[in-house]
Amino acid sequence: MLHVLELVVGAAVVLLVIADVFLTVLYARIGAGILSPQIARGTWWVFAHLARWFRSQHDKVLSFCGPVILVNLLVVWALLLTVGAGLIIHPALGTSVTVTTGATSTDFISALYAGGSSMAIVRASDVTPDTGAYRLYFLFNSLLGASVISLTVTYLMQVYNALQRRNTLAYKLYLQTSETNDAAELLAGLGARGSFRSGYTSLADIAVEMTVSLEAHHFYPVLFYFRFPRPIYGVAYFTLLALDEVSLIKAALSDDELGWLKESAPVTQLWRAALLLVNTQEKRSRQAGAADDANAPSAEDVDRWRRRYHAAVRRLREAGVATMEDEVAGAANYVALRSQWHHDIMRAMQLMGYSADEIDPMGQHPESSDERISFVQRRHVLGPSRAFDPERR
Repeated sequence: MLHVLELVVGAAVVLLVIADVFLTVLYARIGAGILSPQIARGTWWVFAHLARWFRSQHDKVLSFCGPVILVNLLVVWALLLTVGAGLIIHPALGTSVTVTTGATSTDFISALYAGGSSMAIVRASDVTPDTGAYRLYFLFNSLLGASVISLTVTYLMQVYNALQRRNTLAYKLYLQTSETNDAAELLAGLGARGSFRSGYTSLADIAVEMTVSLEAHHFYPVLFYFRFPRPIYGVAYFTLLALDEVSLIKAALSDDELGWLKESAPVTQLWRAALLLVNTQEKRSRQAGAADDANAPSAEDVDRWRRRYHAAVRRLREAGVATMEDEVAGAANYVALRSQWHHDIMRAMQLMGYSADEIDPMGQHPESSDERISFVQRRHVLGPSRAFDPERR
């Protein structure tokens, strides 16, 4: 009975790994894995607590979490496949499975060795199956080992390709703000002197890249746990830039002159893609146990958003962009739009251990945009437009 139990448990463990590899790598939809989501959450929990202990190295500690999750996932798959194979082979040691030289050891360590070595196409082991059933099983193990290795290598390549595209989008948006972290600066650059003809194409490209990033995170949810020391690479950061940009387009730009832009498909696409992406990470944050102190907007939040709106309008007008004449109605619309994504952004920010000053500097310090060089001066110089520096405050 013990031998039968070992066979059943071993087969169940192998099937569990096969199912997890299939759901994680081949099926590739968020929340579909069996072991992989638990490994990711558990690893993040460990790193989040380590970061609290090493506060001076907080950002650096958390930056290792994403790669370690991948390593843990591969190690767990390899160990479980080896244990499962060992459980299946152990009852047959000395009978159906023997060694070519000397006596056959029947302990479980020898079974693990036989199970692990059986997963290689070219075996250097002296363990040999002597019956047809175990020969077929060793063949199955070899094919399974080769398949899992191929799939995991492909998986790692795809994850890092998607991560590179995500980081490129984030850095692109950061540079287009002239390194100010300000969506109004980005919008003013797209519509320099009030003309959005070329900027419309750039806006459409950003919407496409945001949609690609959204789908990449659905395929590879482990991407959410890649946290870099620079906040500009965080999902909360670049989705906030995109959502703030669309909010300003809808609330600050003139209906008469730029209504065509406000009604355009790329603006809607950018809004929906960024909102869905940050909403997906907000769900990840709940599953990972992020603190829920991102409640409804307070009166102080609303006041800062109104000031943010008026500061952005001043900057847009200075750039020659046609804006709403009724700033009171525009500010009310901006607050309403911002309220739709504030909670999800705050939760995503909490999950990654960033502060509001890092993710939303303009929302925290609206009037800092008034300190920048004028757009007239920018015609003759290159470089940052004096981005907000928390150290100066």
